[in-house]
Amino acid sequence: MQKFIIEGGAAIDGDVVISGAKNAVLPLQAATLLATTPMTIRNVPRLKDVSTLAKVIEGMGVTVTFDDENNIYTDTSTIEHFKAPYELVRTMRASILVLGPMVARFGEAEVSLPGGCAIGTRPVNLHITGLEAMGATVVVEDGYIRATADRLQGAHIVMEMVSVTGTENLLMAAVLAEGTTIIENAAREPEVTDLAHCLIEMGAKITGVGTDKLVIEGVEDLVGVDYTVLPDRIETGTFLAAAAISGGRVKTLNAAPDTLDAVLAKFREAGAKVTLGDDWIELDMRGRKLKAVDIRTDPYPAFPTDMQAQFMTMNAYSTGIGVVVETIFENRMMHVAELMRLGANIRLEGNTAIVAGMPELRGAPVMATDLRASASLILAGLVAKGMTTVDRIYHTDRGYERIEEKLVALGAKIERVG
Repeated sequence: MQKFIIEGGAAIDGDVVISGAKNAVLPLQAATLLATTPMTIRNVPRLKDVSTLAKVIEGMGVTVTFDDENNIYTDTSTIEHFKAPYELVRTMRASILVLGPMVARFGEAEVSLPGGCAIGTRPVNLHITGLEAMGATVVVEDGYIRATADRLQGAHIVMEMVSVTGTENLLMAAVLAEGTTIIENAAREPEVTDLAHCLIEMGAKITGVGTDKLVIEGVEDLVGVDYTVLPDRIETGTFLAAAAISGGRVKTLNAAPDTLDAVLAKFREAGAKVTLGDDWIELDMRGRKLKAVDIRTDPYPAFPTDMQAQFMTMNAYSTGIGVVVETIFENRMMHVAELMRLGANIRLEGNTAIVAGMPELRGAPVMATDLRASASLILAGLVAKGMTTVDRIYHTDRGYERIEEKLVALGAKIERVG
């Protein structure tokens, strides 16, 4: 099994190009199922999750082609069946995103109940009740969600909780439904907005994009387009955190600063100098002291749960005490025990962590428990005295494209082995 070996002590310094957003490209891949003509998605990160969803779609008979310039080409004219099997779906929760578009366009879908990171229950009931409201017949049996509909009908859907994948799935279903669909309490994340913009280019009629109320007028069909994925705000935040914790400087290129307002505010509160342009962000921590900050995760535009672990690591190597409250997932504090192996001083009370900054962390073998936890352990390894070994880095590869290569180019001492 592959692992990272990290020698701490090197300050990050340099420029890094940010990849396309994992959490944006996955729904866009699912949206290609709605297109009656071939489609191109550009700026696609080379990640395990992206290839897994490509295999899900390809397994249905869709023609999927990758080129050497991070583009995906799809053609649904070759589709043969409408089943997403357990063998693939079990590894990645986002596979459920094929459910809505398949029912909307083909009138049927059979999707295995999903898997993915063990960071919370994340129930699928929001997807199911939304499709049922649009007239689909949905049965859950033998570990599969089976949905059928002659043609989905417009409906007024009030999401009982904010759900990114739930909003995306129902949005994709609604664009081909007959009549008007209103989705209230919709997720506002930039990745949802990116999907909506792509669907509009494909011919969908959507208003309220970027708000918590989406209004969709169903159309007869959608066509394939050439669409570029937005930059990954979480990868951006992670590299900014690497500079902050190591006392260095980094300029993230091909970034989207307007998607990171809450995160950038916390970096400034932590003592960093942050400057930005239209498509770049620079964080400079040279000669500055890292201060602990309080964090509370909430749906966008508040502080993102996907940056919680990285900021907890920063707090662990700062001055002062920071309180980290996780409100999105009930089981997203598994990195705490691993950080404590490196010398972090953290007291856990349910989904609240009280972190007292330490002047030194010490290298040790640690294990990644999920995608963002793996990033937090890499950050800790960058500053820990001695050698840190991070195991189970397949989690890392689900969301970061060549992270060790990018870090080495910035001066880090990190190596992939195994």
